[in-house]
Amino acid sequence: MSSPAVPFLGLAGGRELCRARLLGMADALRMSALSKAAGKCAVANNLAVENAGLKPAESRLAKALAGFKLRDTGFHLLTLAAAWAVLILLGGVIASLIVGSMPAIRAFGLNFLVTEAWNPVTEKFGAMAPVYGTIVTSLVAMAIAVPSALGIAIFLTELCPYSLRRPIGIAIELLAGIPSIIYGIWGLFVFAPFLQEHVQPGLISAFAGVPVLSKLFAGPPYGIGVLTAGVILAVMVLPIVTSISRDVFETVPTVLKESAYAVGCTTWEVLRSVVIPYTRVGLIGGVMLGLGRALGETMAVTFVIGNAHRIAPSLLAPGTTISATIANEFTEAVGDLYTSALITLGLILFVITFIILAISRYMLMRLQSQEGR
Repeated sequence: MSSPAVPFLGLAGGRELCRARLLGMADALRMSALSKAAGKCAVANNLAVENAGLKPAESRLAKALAGFKLRDTGFHLLTLAAAWAVLILLGGVIASLIVGSMPAIRAFGLNFLVTEAWNPVTEKFGAMAPVYGTIVTSLVAMAIAVPSALGIAIFLTELCPYSLRRPIGIAIELLAGIPSIIYGIWGLFVFAPFLQEHVQPGLISAFAGVPVLSKLFAGPPYGIGVLTAGVILAVMVLPIVTSISRDVFETVPTVLKESAYAVGCTTWEVLRSVVIPYTRVGLIGGVMLGLGRALGETMAVTFVIGNAHRIAPSLLAPGTTISATIANEFTEAVGDLYTSALITLGLILFVITFIILAISRYMLMRLQSQEGR
């Protein structure tokens, strides 16, 4: 089979045909290069558009991070300032007490602590009677309040019906919210006359022949006195210790109590062997808080203690406390030495409170270390 005929173009025609073919290839290459360049331009344009859209987002993110950092720094500085303010305030109080008490310390020295006399006329002052009254009234209050508070807390958490638990709890909270001056007025006009007529005569006659108790409950029934102040303080401390004791009793895991009941333990045995050991750290903390309240109470004690600067062995006799002495006499203090003596009483009360808190912290640390072992 013969091939198709190709027209003969001659030499000139062949040259033209080759030139046309070369020009066609160049145009094709040029078009390919142009298309590639156009593609690159399109990609570049797309990237530029995308970058143009990302830059505002990155800017907003940077601004947000800067704002967060600024607020975090401000919060840190605020909390740091608050912490330093507490330390500065405490240091200022201590410094003012020390500076204000220096005249009395220079005049009396350590004899101020062991002197009973308190005579503004002759400017003879001693802190022994107020310190004695503060310690005795606080001990009487805690001796009455702690067993009562523990009993109430145990009843509320273990024995009380649900229908009574809420009303009793509300009553305790209301008792804690009563102002101290209300307690003082009630103690002076209601409780002290009741003790004078119905309780103190019976105590005097009942313990008349007992060697130690006859001195503790001797003397005429005044109604007001150290015992009355201690009872009023006990009523004021009772809600604090009760609330804390109830809260810590409720933290005891139910499985521990149920396990004790399952092996035949009675309620008393569960309380003694499970509940009290498990919560003793919290109980000690609650008792120390109540003791701190009793040591620093002023108005209620001032109404019912009698405000007598003397040390009597009888709890029925009038006495005074540090806070009551300061409240009664600070506005009437004439002279630098008199004022300095009252400020020194405040410094002594501060030291007593600090010692009580330090002892409580030491006891708590020892209990926690024993539990850790």
